[in-house]
Amino acid sequence: MRNVSIEVLDDTPRAVVATGTDYSYGYLLPRHIHRRAQLLYGATGVMQVSTREGNWVVPPQRAVWIPAGVAHEVLMLGVSTRSLYVEPAAVDLGPRCQVLGVSPLMRNLLLEAVEMPLEYDERGRDGVLIELLLHELRRCAHLPLHIPLPVEPRLLALCQGFLQNADAHQPPQQWADALHVSLRSFNRLFRLQTGLSFSQWRQRDCVVLALARLAQGSPVTRIALDFGYDSPAAFSTMFRRVLGQAPSVWLKGTKV
Repeated sequence: MRNVSIEVLDDTPRAVVATGTDYSYGYLLPRHIHRRAQLLYGATGVMQVSTREGNWVVPPQRAVWIPAGVAHEVLMLGVSTRSLYVEPAAVDLGPRCQVLGVSPLMRNLLLEAVEMPLEYDERGRDGVLIELLLHELRRCAHLPLHIPLPVEPRLLALCQGFLQNADAHQPPQQWADALHVSLRSFNRLFRLQTGLSFSQWRQRDCVVLALARLAQGSPVTRIALDFGYDSPAAFSTMFRRVLGQAPSVWLKGTKV
């Protein structure tokens, strides 16, 4: 099915409902909840998913898993999506959102699933295709594209400000001073609230934000300078440390 809301299709007597939707650049899906879990795949463009727990950037040709009952909003930057809405009992990937790698096989299965009848034959070819899709979903690689956010209000405000103006060299002492605590207390609080050290969070933040800009065609040099790196090489080294690939190699994986 194409360009049809899941609210219309949610009662379909199938464990999996597949839909495809095209969004204009900058379209914002306001915060909402699904009864089913959702695999949201972007064939083109970049998606930015936000929940109370943090933010996820989904480059082209990747997907995000959104568990049932998790309130979320999605900013669509020129995205053509393919979605699976899955009954919670069919697949359990945990209680939190995750960005997933999508294999060529799974990509083609998603494209095919959207063209199937809504009430497909569960015992025929279409039923086998859905079972294979769910099998591939369970074995997808999880990608470190999550920016966890703290609950503590003052620290949350600092993190949200950093998201708007990322600086790879911003010192933790500056944050500790803003919170009127010692550096040691700040480091302990930050890890407790986010699960990461400040330096790990800062690096991941820069990488995740850079991915959205890379996918939109921004040059590495411009991104490196905007984020405060001394050179494109320094940025590429940090990028490789977090994702295991240079920016140029990562970008090749976003092409169909």
